[in-house]
Amino acid sequence: MEKDLRVKSKVFDGTMRAPNRAMLRAVGVTDDDFKKPMIGVASTWAEVTPCNVHIDDLAIRTKEGAKQAGAVPFIFNTITVSDGISMGTQGMRYSLPSRDVIADSIETVVGAENLDGLVAIGACDKNIPGCMIAIANAEVPAVFTYGGTIAPGSHNGKDIDLVSVFEGVGKNNNGDINDDELKAIECSACPGAGACGGMYTANTMASAVEAMGMSLPGSSSNPAESKEKEADCADAGEAVYHLLEQEIYPKDIMTKEAFENAITVVMALGGSTNAILHLLSIAHAAEVDLTIDDFNRIQAKVPHLADLKPSGQFVMQDLHKVGGVQGVMKLLYEAGYLYGDCLTVTGKTVAENLAEVSSLDEDQQVIMPFDNPKREDGPLIVLKGNLSPEGSVAKVSGVQVNRHTGPARVFDTEKEATEAVMDNKINEGDVLVIRYVGPKGGPGMPEMLSISSILVGKGLGEKVALLTDGRFSGGTHGLVVGHIAPEAQDGGPIAFLKEGDMVTIDSDKKEISMDVSDAELENRRASWVAPALYKKGVLGKYAHNVSSSSKGAVTDFK
Repeated sequence: MEKDLRVKSKVFDGTMRAPNRAMLRAVGVTDDDFKKPMIGVASTWAEVTPCNVHIDDLAIRTKEGAKQAGAVPFIFNTITVSDGISMGTQGMRYSLPSRDVIADSIETVVGAENLDGLVAIGACDKNIPGCMIAIANAEVPAVFTYGGTIAPGSHNGKDIDLVSVFEGVGKNNNGDINDDELKAIECSACPGAGACGGMYTANTMASAVEAMGMSLPGSSSNPAESKEKEADCADAGEAVYHLLEQEIYPKDIMTKEAFENAITVVMALGGSTNAILHLLSIAHAAEVDLTIDDFNRIQAKVPHLADLKPSGQFVMQDLHKVGGVQGVMKLLYEAGYLYGDCLTVTGKTVAENLAEVSSLDEDQQVIMPFDNPKREDGPLIVLKGNLSPEGSVAKVSGVQVNRHTGPARVFDTEKEATEAVMDNKINEGDVLVIRYVGPKGGPGMPEMLSISSILVGKGLGEKVALLTDGRFSGGTHGLVVGHIAPEAQDGGPIAFLKEGDMVTIDSDKKEISMDVSDAELENRRASWVAPALYKKGVLGKYAHNVSSSSKGAVTDFK
């Protein structure tokens, strides 16, 4: 029986001309379809990464769900790049800029085709914030769907993942494992489709988006290769139609309180440092007043509960088995940590959604109780001081060192720093600094997972501090501080740091400083000349437009 309530397309409002209709008839649109809303299904399918290799099938499921609900759905594609494949190479400079390419391309299609609604499907690290920035800018009813986590690999009876390979390189260099063992780890780490399995950036951002209310309940922890994931996508296609019926827009869901819910869940799960960068950028697009200081405010009161990799034992699939992100949200909500009145893409509030959710399994070990947390406050900390006046980011989960003072070992490229580590020229107590790799200086703010993992593999993870105006992967753990702002390229104090200067990182005081007087810093500044900005292609455009990492490294001008 046909629905009494029909959602009309803004395109087919009686003003559309015959030539426009003719073009759509060529792709299968019928007379009856012209009375229905057009829904875009933004797919990040590609064969260049296991994170996204299955998204084509998920996009088809989404299209079927939207069509069954009464819409006219169209699949279109955007790009993806693999952080894991580009890590440690010049290709990593393209990773963060790809977030903005993804956002701009999705917004472009939605705007140019006058689409009425959107389902965006992302999986790898930059897909998720890219899709969410597009959703905020497109301003049509929308749902985000996560492609899902990969299953863990297995080696010698133990679960492993991609980070195991990076750390294996350090162990191999240290003589702890031989080449055959390293290859065995390499060949077992990634068994199929899906995003990296720990609480790394993709799983962190998927969890944040679900907590924000912009994806369907349960979708962030449902594995990539599962019936639940297929159902997520079909349901998302239907859900966006209902958002059109109810005239619920992203701005109605993406409020300041919704972002605070997202930060709370990220802190409890022990998420990636990249969450700070990406949530700031999404908030900027949504015109929500979120600042880097909000993260420390929430960090101070939210405990770290999840025993998840990289600093813990378990992976996202384990969390799925014991109740998923919804189970964690129910636990946090009942303890007073979440706003329950925030609207979500179900058309219901967070509290209404959670009322239908079972609590975490009683005998589970993935999520610690409040009386025995992994840490009494959150693991993501914003540090400030004369080395980083605008703020920098540290992830202290699993790190036993609260304060480290040591001599700066300064490098202007990751390659030079990596060679120094591999040649055993970096010693216990050193502060290894990699600069001119920020958003402008990189350009592209590359991640330093390779070198941080090598340090861990060589047993130096908490004996050498690693500082950078670049970023770290969600898989990074150890004594590391990234996102130092202002960056060296912009004349931030990190540009004036010299070999041997004493640097102090104090996570308790949330401070990062160098033992250099203001007068001496001014002397050094006077003789400093900024390197020329990169000019060619997408990286050149990015370098000339991107903002500070403390503001989310955004590229527009709101």
